[in-house]
Amino acid sequence: MDAQLANIKKWIVLYPVYINSKKTIAEGRRISTSKACENPTCAEIGDCCSHLKVPFAIEIDKAYPRDFMQRGRVRVLLKREDGTLYNPAITSRKQLMLHIAELVPRHPGRNKKQETASASNAGPSKSGKGGKKKR
Repeated sequence: MDAQLANIKKWIVLYPVYINSKKTIAEGRRISTSKACENPTCAEIGDCCSHLKVPFAIEIDKAYPRDFMQRGRVRVLLKREDGTLYNPAITSRKQLMLHIAELVPRHPGRNKKQETASASNAGPSKSGKGGKKKR
């Protein structure tokens, strides 16, 4: 197994952009917006991979070619050397992306971030426009 883990170049590459609902297909999203999640991070994807019991490695020094400002990607191994799957529920890259996109919104670190964001925006949501017209 160590020899297989050393050959990381053959593993599947997952960029967070692939499952980001805020991106368009032209920007690199690979699954439908209804199934995608909002702004996933490499750490969240890695945690989801460990939850799915699939070997993974996070590469922080790498960037997505279409958006090189977004750093990091995750390498994932779906099959053992003998060809058997690590997780029988995940047979392809697409299934892996769908499973991860489903798990990321339930990530423990994510719920706290969203609660603080919604609490700070709790003020009146009135825009500056409207009111009486001046003559």
